[in-house]
Amino acid sequence: MSKKENQDHGVGEKTGTVDRKLLEILVCPLTKTTLTYDADAQELISHAAKLAYPIRDGVPIMLPSEARQLED
Repeated sequence: MSKKENQDHGVGEKTGTVDRKLLEILVCPLTKTTLTYDADAQELISHAAKLAYPIRDGVPIMLPSEARQLED
């Protein structure tokens, strides 16, 4: 499937394994602040909450109970 066909089907551009458009709209469920994508660790980072939300099989797991606490 070409890039044009992907866009027509709503797949969009990918960043690593996560859709770039999805990353633009996701926010931390606790603080409602933007997230930073860590492609190497496959995590979405909330600096405000000091949490790293895992990405499993391309799906962000946005549950605070599943997030890893960031060190200071």
